[in-house]
Amino acid sequence: MAIIPNRKIFYIFSGTLLLASIISLLVFGLKTGIDFTGGSLLEVEYSEGRVPPDEIRGTLEGFGLGNIVIQETENEGFILRFKEVDEDTHQKILSALRGGGGGVFEKRFVAIGPTIGRELKERSLWAIFVVLFLIVLYIAWAFRRVSKPVSSWKYGVVALIALFHDVLIPVGLFSILGRFVPAEVDTLFVTALLTILGFSVHDTIVVFDRIRENLKKAGSRIESFGELVEGSVKETFVRSINTSFTVLLSLSAVFLFGGESVKYFTLALIVGVVAGTYSSIFIASPLLVTWQEWEKDRKK
Repeated sequence: MAIIPNRKIFYIFSGTLLLASIISLLVFGLKTGIDFTGGSLLEVEYSEGRVPPDEIRGTLEGFGLGNIVIQETENEGFILRFKEVDEDTHQKILSALRGGGGGVFEKRFVAIGPTIGRELKERSLWAIFVVLFLIVLYIAWAFRRVSKPVSSWKYGVVALIALFHDVLIPVGLFSILGRFVPAEVDTLFVTALLTILGFSVHDTIVVFDRIRENLKKAGSRIESFGELVEGSVKETFVRSINTSFTVLLSLSAVFLFGGESVKYFTLALIVGVVAGTYSSIFIASPLLVTWQEWEKDRKK
């Protein structure tokens, strides 16, 4: 399969996915968890079979908890989300739930204030931008001795474009999921994005490094940069696919058997790994060729 000659097809495919992600973000936004909005999360399990959600709402009606979001879990339990409460109210809520029967056991309780939530959101965004900036600097430095036919800093810019591609696709997916299922964006999701950035740039650098090696071997005898990149991508193609496949096997096992608390975290990683593998082969390297050809045409 020819990659570089058919790069416009891959650009159109990625562009469609990115456009869909941007539209979903504009229309639906992101459903943020209590990590960013502030509030309380209570997970309980019923040993004798769970009661209907409406019965729980009726039991907690007198506590002034605002809008109570109730999500079923796999093991006869619920995850309850409501406004921030203190420890005294937390214990009263548990007593009220246990008074309804069913043998209620608390599995976890988390309370985060709105100020801390805003601070976590700001720090998460800063973490992503700082990582992106450092990645570009590192790639520009690592390829500093590569000047022809594409300057070293262009490798960093192309890698940055690919990383935005890899992050925006899972973010867009979670925007859609948040509209129809309880898929929330929290600090665990940000951790998934940072992991995706690290995995994706590693895969991209492997391909770029092979391009650099082949440029050194060719020296002044290079005739077609596009053909050289095509050969470099094909030399690393099997390695990239095999590496990603083994990672996806592990992530799939965690997604299927790891429990509700890590389900969406693992889903974000799965989508990000697939997007990262795709971009390193079909987007990043072809962009180098497109840029080089555009520069050559502009000079003419």
